[in-house]
Amino acid sequence: MRRAVFLDVDGTYAHHGEVPAAHASAVRAARAAGHAVLLCTGRPKSMLPARILGAGFDGIVAAAGGYVEVDGEVLADRRFPAPLAERAVAALRAHDVAFILEAPDALYGPLGLDRRLAALFGAHLHPQPGERHGGPSDILDGLTMSDDLAGASFGKITCFGSSVPVVTLRDEIGGPLGVLPSSIPGMGESAGEIYLEGVHKAVGMRIAAQHVGVALADVIAFGDGLNDLEMIAEAGIGVAIEGADPRVLAVADRVAAGPERAGLVSAFEDLGLI
Repeated sequence: MRRAVFLDVDGTYAHHGEVPAAHASAVRAARAAGHAVLLCTGRPKSMLPARILGAGFDGIVAAAGGYVEVDGEVLADRRFPAPLAERAVAALRAHDVAFILEAPDALYGPLGLDRRLAALFGAHLHPQPGERHGGPSDILDGLTMSDDLAGASFGKITCFGSSVPVVTLRDEIGGPLGVLPSSIPGMGESAGEIYLEGVHKAVGMRIAAQHVGVALADVIAFGDGLNDLEMIAEAGIGVAIEGADPRVLAVADRVAAGPERAGLVSAFEDLGLI
């Protein structure tokens, strides 16, 4: 039976932005066995470097479901409508937020954002010489800064260091928007993601699964964060990573070890993918 496998990136496929060699090998083996394997991440496409994509995938669901690309064909690309985008940028500036506007082709932010993020992330950026923390480092690597962000087209906003809770920001902007806490530990209410309501990973997963010709009953989804909740609940088999948010564990059918233990390898074996 052909399956479609959807993998969250941070904390599932990759550990601190690095992909275990055994995980890359498992992806190649599953694809060689005839299964479709796709990434399904909160990152925009512009934050997926070669070291993450290197194993080869049938497609990506990025921006937490807002962007879907399969075999090089873009199937979905949801962006903030222009008036909503303008209100959002104005509110972010008014509250002196360190914000990132996420698009498939680039990450946009105000001048000086790199310095603010470096101060906020501290040791997370380069814990040891030559090491990196995937999330913060990949933000800086793909960042375009400008004081003129009028007309910027983006699908999601990531906020850090807000002077008000991110939920308050969302309410001030108004419109059909949702909020998730930051996936980086210790950031509190001043950090998080603002996204278009109704956009989540399960939406992108459905689009991609239909395109590759696999029914949802034959979909396997892996993840560890709150933005994986709908995807894991809706997949035929939902797999949570050990230590995931309790709400994610509650809807999962199985639990797998984390990437620091190359947990996808045994999970793929147990599920008959390799």
